[in-house]
Amino acid sequence: MSPLSRPSTTSPPADTGARRAAWMRVLALAEPAALEQAVKALGPLPAHHPLRAPESGMAMVRARSGGTGAQFNLGEMSVTRCAVTLDGGAMGVAYVQGRGRRHAEQAAVLDALLQQDDWHDRIQATVITPLAQAHSERARRQAHVAAQTQVEFFTMVRGED
Repeated sequence: MSPLSRPSTTSPPADTGARRAAWMRVLALAEPAALEQAVKALGPLPAHHPLRAPESGMAMVRARSGGTGAQFNLGEMSVTRCAVTLDGGAMGVAYVQGRGRRHAEQAAVLDALLQQDDWHDRIQATVITPLAQAHSERARRQAHVAAQTQVEFFTMVRGED
């Protein structure tokens, strides 16, 4: 079973937080135009009200030397956040890289809808799965381009010994 799919049980599974984090990641990494098309394909969505309207700000990016060393501040990046509530009471949140206010709002609405049983499977099939596949394909293409520039160094042994 995919980590993004919902098991068919009536009680909430123990990995709800992990599944939610997975779909929130897909929504945040989606290309804004692709997300817009996917939302349009769903048709009319339920009414939502902003808890926190989309707003942009800066977030500090931290890194580690060599991936394992001490943390240091690498720099800042733009982030847009949004929180919405649906009429049924479900709350959705989103943080996206950049200043995409519409992107953040759509991701927050979809996050709220994904928490509702009557919308979950439809959004998984129509939005999350295609966006996750598109992201995987984009990452694969970028890795392929990067691999073409890889240089292998080697040392030749001198015959003077």
